[in-house]
Amino acid sequence: MAEFLTTINGYIWSNSLIYLCLAAGVYFSIRSRFVQVRQIPEMVRLLLRGEKSASGVSSFQALAMSLSGRIGTGNIAGVATAIAFGGPGALFWMWAVAFLGASTSFVECTLGQIYKTRDPLTGEYRGGPAYYFHRAMSHTKAAPLFKVYAVIFAAVTVLACGLLMPSVQSNSMAAAMNQAWGVSEWVVALGTVIVLAFVIIGGVKRIAAFAAVVVPFMAVGYILISMVIVFANAGQIPEILSLVVRSALGADAAFGAIIGAAVMWGVKRGVYSNEAGQGTGPHSAAAAEVSHPAKQGLVQAFAVYIDTLFVCTATGLLILSTGAYRVFEGESADGKVLADGGVLPSDAAVGPAYAQHAVDTLWGGFGSTFVAISLAFFCLTTIIAYYYMADTNLRFLVGKAAAKPVPVIRGTVGANTTLVLQALILVSVAVGALSTATDAWTLGDIGVGLMAWLNIIGIIIIQQPAYKALRDFEKQKKEGKDPVFDPKALGIRNATFWETYEPEGEREKVTVTK
Repeated sequence: MAEFLTTINGYIWSNSLIYLCLAAGVYFSIRSRFVQVRQIPEMVRLLLRGEKSASGVSSFQALAMSLSGRIGTGNIAGVATAIAFGGPGALFWMWAVAFLGASTSFVECTLGQIYKTRDPLTGEYRGGPAYYFHRAMSHTKAAPLFKVYAVIFAAVTVLACGLLMPSVQSNSMAAAMNQAWGVSEWVVALGTVIVLAFVIIGGVKRIAAFAAVVVPFMAVGYILISMVIVFANAGQIPEILSLVVRSALGADAAFGAIIGAAVMWGVKRGVYSNEAGQGTGPHSAAAAEVSHPAKQGLVQAFAVYIDTLFVCTATGLLILSTGAYRVFEGESADGKVLADGGVLPSDAAVGPAYAQHAVDTLWGGFGSTFVAISLAFFCLTTIIAYYYMADTNLRFLVGKAAAKPVPVIRGTVGANTTLVLQALILVSVAVGALSTATDAWTLGDIGVGLMAWLNIIGIIIIQQPAYKALRDFEKQKKEGKDPVFDPKALGIRNATFWETYEPEGEREKVTVTK
């Protein structure tokens, strides 16, 4: 089975997907006139102010939900893996895919807002790729095809976020805690299941509240500690940055033979970490209460920067500046060692141990504990975000039937589909904690790759409404207005939520006047 999954993963993560991710980022950057650069001041401003309502969360909460899905084991174990198998140059390609991916994230998240809807069971906002694939083309002759496409994406997302991807997070947590405190994987599995069960049963509001508190704290704390250690090795930073660039471009003698691996692992782990183009970001983007879709598109584009340029860079510089790395030939820990920073013990496994030993170079014995705690927060919030995405797509597939019990055996009735999903994701977490790292990462990569293929191809086809929203947003800003979205005026069809939308403040004014 392991060999079969590895083969499937090889087909999914072929060079074609790598080129697709990079080419899409370049294309969206040009079409949006490099919105990821032009609108950085507005991105920051929108983060600091935003609306929320009984149906939607604030822009910051939606960002926190998105970051809770983006910032996970990919930011620590994923960066270590990329360096181990792609060399220092992999970090450069992570930066490249983040810069280009920010424009991709803007497009997909703006589409998520444009075509969002209100959940008939809870009243909360729901949206994502399945919703915009179905709605954006529903007035055309291609409507039946895109309806099927939407169903396929939703089903793949339930599979990926509900079963495949959570196992990577729990596996890294278990590995880090075992390294730090010798805690049994069984204990980690049980503890994680208990904490997750409490949070996910509370619904999107509890998820947003949990993420808004935990994500900023954990991200800032991790970056600060990492930067303290990097600054302690400040004299090496110019050479480290030079090494990263030389390795990425094949100009370094030691890593020239693995330039292809640098690109592959940089893009692969970059997409896994920042999720630009994967189709996960639009789910949390759609949950936000904003007066214009472009607002949340900009906020989510900035989330890519936070994830990769801040958190992943902190890990990469931490590992490289302390010498806590080992680079292998053949993209396997069994391959020839091409470079060794001289800090790692001979039995150090590729993954969280790299960062743990890196921190130990300044504070002996503290590294294992610090990274284990950081990973616990990162991974927990990521799994919670995965559940929200899986649940959103389940609601798309079954609608109100999500609350109805489903037959199990003739004459008996089981739990409703939402409870079944909750049970499945908890099982996935437990199994992941007890699996090998190789198996867990293979499953996770398959989930990410399947979603990325479907989402990127889809948004290339239906991208136009995102640019219309961007131009409208910028036009209203120039006129000194707080932009409000009117899809009919822009010729955007099937954005039914916005056709009757009034900002909550305006609804209150009408009530008072009456």
